[in-house]
Amino acid sequence: MNNLNTSMLRMMIASASAHLRNNRKLIDDLNVFPVPDGDTGTNMSLTFSGATEMTLAEDTDHAGKLLAKLASAALRNARGNSGVILSQIVRGFAKALETKEVIGVIDVKDALVSAKTTAYRAVMKPTEGTILTVIRETSEYAEANYQSFDDITAFFRAILEAGIVSLNRTPELLPALKKAGVVDAGGKGLITIFEGMTLALETGKAIEITDNTLQTPALAKVSKTDADIKFLYCTEFIINKTSSRKASQFQAAITDKGDCMLVIEDEDIVKVHIHTNHPGFVIEQAIKLGELTNLKIDNMKYQHEERISDDIEELSQDNISDETAPAAPSKKYGFAAVSAGEGLSELFRSLNADEIIEGGQTMNPSTQDLLSAVERIPAEVVYIFPNNKNIILAADQVDALTEKTVIVIPTVNIPQGLSAMMAFDESLSPEENAEAMKEFANSVECGQVTFAARDTNLDGVEIKLGDCLAVCGKDIAAVTATPEEAVEELTRRMVTDESGVISLYYGEDTTKENAEGIAAKLEEKYPDLDVSVIYGGQPVYFYIVSVE
Repeated sequence: MNNLNTSMLRMMIASASAHLRNNRKLIDDLNVFPVPDGDTGTNMSLTFSGATEMTLAEDTDHAGKLLAKLASAALRNARGNSGVILSQIVRGFAKALETKEVIGVIDVKDALVSAKTTAYRAVMKPTEGTILTVIRETSEYAEANYQSFDDITAFFRAILEAGIVSLNRTPELLPALKKAGVVDAGGKGLITIFEGMTLALETGKAIEITDNTLQTPALAKVSKTDADIKFLYCTEFIINKTSSRKASQFQAAITDKGDCMLVIEDEDIVKVHIHTNHPGFVIEQAIKLGELTNLKIDNMKYQHEERISDDIEELSQDNISDETAPAAPSKKYGFAAVSAGEGLSELFRSLNADEIIEGGQTMNPSTQDLLSAVERIPAEVVYIFPNNKNIILAADQVDALTEKTVIVIPTVNIPQGLSAMMAFDESLSPEENAEAMKEFANSVECGQVTFAARDTNLDGVEIKLGDCLAVCGKDIAAVTATPEEAVEELTRRMVTDESGVISLYYGEDTTKENAEGIAAKLEEKYPDLDVSVIYGGQPVYFYIVSVE
């Protein structure tokens, strides 16, 4: 067979999608880090399956146009870093073939070279030993050997075998893979796609789906149905410091007057946020530190009732569609934050987040989810706070898909996102605000307490499914018997002589009593630090711990 027509191409895409879906759990299990997260196989499968469904509904006999649809759909469905990189591979592949009605050997070679180039451009700091290596070495094989092939099926088989050789070399390039005794998960996902296409060509039929457990996450709005609001007034302001009094003294004075307290200090100012029934008392204490600006006090009971009313009105509309019409700008700035957990989402709303995109560690929202949120915000400039390292790359794609200006603040956890939002100053330019928010975010030390999602051996430490883990950045700080022991180990590692505040955000799988119990121990151990207990309600993580 010398060429691929559109009918064959449809079969190959369907086969690749089914094969990736059927093998997603095997790919998930290749992930080295044992925490529950948006696993590679699941993210790649959600990306490609969603794109396949949209593409195969396209009525065209033009191969290039069909692939262009696949590329556009892959970008919008992209989830997690692996899904975004896969979408860029598809985009590069499609771009080289956009004028082709049928596809020959030389066209496949050109498409693979373009796929490699586009994927590498999408990643700021490419890491070898990953999916990038596999697409690069596969394209290099195709470029060096395409003249030896007339039959396109034989060419695909040779490309697949070259890709497998590259995949098997990834542990030699990435020490973490070699330690764990696995190949790269993203590379395995890409080879699974190539394999699905090749088998369809060789057998004349697409692989059938056998894994019916894959479901696209339904991203529902996070909202309370019953307003159980203990503290009525959301109080925010900036203190321009004029006295020698320490912010920690101010924080200690207002701690028992409310909840959801955030006090962030730099050399010249202190930014304050608290839910309280006594805003007057909070302000009196703040004045002892300096002059107040940007004072805002909102009654959260009325805000809540307005939000419920807006939700009901939105749900009653009959013209809801996946393609969200952009909201006409009525203000300069808007904010979209990724969050999971009732308490955390309410915190972001109280800091003026216009849209909460439900998601996080185990449920990475797609580029389309993020784009839809941006389009709903009636603002000229929209800041996105991903609050997770595996969502940043998907967020980075949004600006090119909308006429609005989108600025991604690359927050990798919830405390960074909260701190960044508090740094916003409407008098600054968009670029100045971005720099200020990044600076505030980077000043936050964060640790998380979760459970092991799989058995593994990490740096000589045996970890069993269900073990309690203290995670600090990219490291497992400790394996403990209880979440509270993990919190103690995290704070021991994170607290320095410069630290002033420890914040504990407790999740849905722990209790306020447990959180307050460990907070009391921390107060005893660190008498010079203020310890705050905040309800986050987050899934997966028993505690999120921040030190500032």
